[in-house]
Amino acid sequence: MESQEAVRALEALAQESRLGVFRLLVEAGSEGLPAGRIAERMKLPGPTLSFHLAQLKHSGLISCRREGTSLIYSAEFDAMNELVGFMTENCCGGDPAQCAPVRKVSRSKRKSRAA
Repeated sequence: MESQEAVRALEALAQESRLGVFRLLVEAGSEGLPAGRIAERMKLPGPTLSFHLAQLKHSGLISCRREGTSLIYSAEFDAMNELVGFMTENCCGGDPAQCAPVRKVSRSKRKSRAA
């Protein structure tokens, strides 16, 4: 991944709604989600969602396919992994194993999982 591509991806993710949409699509897996379902889950009006989806698509982090009359959006996992790789490429003096991601679950997530 080139620096410009990384900047474009990070710019796309540096907005709360777009980050939420991207995380939702990552959670949905390769099947993706129709735009209407994304709007419902994110509580975003159609025009606002369209703007955010366009930004994420332009960054290469998501893709779109048509199924009948629906537009289905999916996370581009290769692009996500390239971005993570770019960010950790020179990590810890050349020992990327020390940069292994540690996932901390927020309190709100713990509460919802326990319910």
